[in-house]
Amino acid sequence: MKKIILTGDRPTGRLHVGHYVGSLKERVRLQNSGEYDEIYIMIADAQALTDNAEHPEKVRQNIMQVALDYLACGLDPEKSTIFIQSMVPQLTELTFYYMNLVTVSRLQRNPTVKAEIKMRDFEASIPTGFFCYPISQAADITAFHATTVPVGEDQMPMLEQCKEIVHKFNSVYGETLTDPSIMLPQNQACLRLPGIDGKAKMSKSLGNCIYLSEEPEDIKKKVMSMFTDPNHLRVQDPGKVEGNPVFIYLDAFCRDEYFQEFLPDYQNLQELKDHYQRGGLGDVKVKKFLNAVLQAELEPIRERRKMWEQKLPEVYEILREGSKKAEATAAATLQEVRHAMKIDYFENDNLLK
Repeated sequence: MKKIILTGDRPTGRLHVGHYVGSLKERVRLQNSGEYDEIYIMIADAQALTDNAEHPEKVRQNIMQVALDYLACGLDPEKSTIFIQSMVPQLTELTFYYMNLVTVSRLQRNPTVKAEIKMRDFEASIPTGFFCYPISQAADITAFHATTVPVGEDQMPMLEQCKEIVHKFNSVYGETLTDPSIMLPQNQACLRLPGIDGKAKMSKSLGNCIYLSEEPEDIKKKVMSMFTDPNHLRVQDPGKVEGNPVFIYLDAFCRDEYFQEFLPDYQNLQELKDHYQRGGLGDVKVKKFLNAVLQAELEPIRERRKMWEQKLPEVYEILREGSKKAEATAAATLQEVRHAMKIDYFENDNLLK
């Protein structure tokens, strides 16, 4: 069996460092590993429209922004197929068929959907498309016979629902769809990077992000304003590193060589943590170190992005060609699904048989 990856992002804004450590960095590693036969990276504009139906221009404008972030992080169109979801109409048809295999009560129990509905204040009036987007996501994954889906921890319930749909379809219509496996970040700190305000999740809608394309002075300003241990009031006070966003970011981004370059008083992150926990280490010093680390990590991404910004017609062609390739793959899967469901009426005069 081929090893195939499908993953992607909603184009509701530029991508941030949570996307980078949660999935983008790993996608680039997987792309360059040579272990996978096909890799599909989807810009999920149709899903973005489920809660932006009245503002399609927002989604439209951000498609190119997400593509630029992809290319800046190192996704290579020669190795990965980058495409726009709505340009693959077969995904919509697959979603429609899968809807018959999922109950409303099951969708209501999906923890990710429940959390997203609460965050967007949809309790009183939930758009149907938004409510059903776990089914749409299953169509995206199965259309490419994806064997592996690299996502953040918050997407685990979505993958579980996809697997349920696959099992239901295959039990009713025969073995047709591929059962995918989830791939989580190996670094625990990368599972769900908190916002700079200390809230549980970095989110564009909450405005607590550090964007991949931000200028150095903006990154520094955000880092220096970050939430830390609220009880660490004086330098001499013992500090807490668990749940402290500054140290969570260091867990996600820091490498030992950064200490030699930026903070030679310490050998590694554990020494820094031990000092903070003992007391005698101020938040400002730690934040300045984090800023230096982030600047080193993000500078090459920012520079590559600026290079691609000068070549927008090439980015346009990458998306157009990727979408054509993705549509051909999804069309083949849809044909298999129609055959399994016995609704390929005009193939080989099947309606007469």
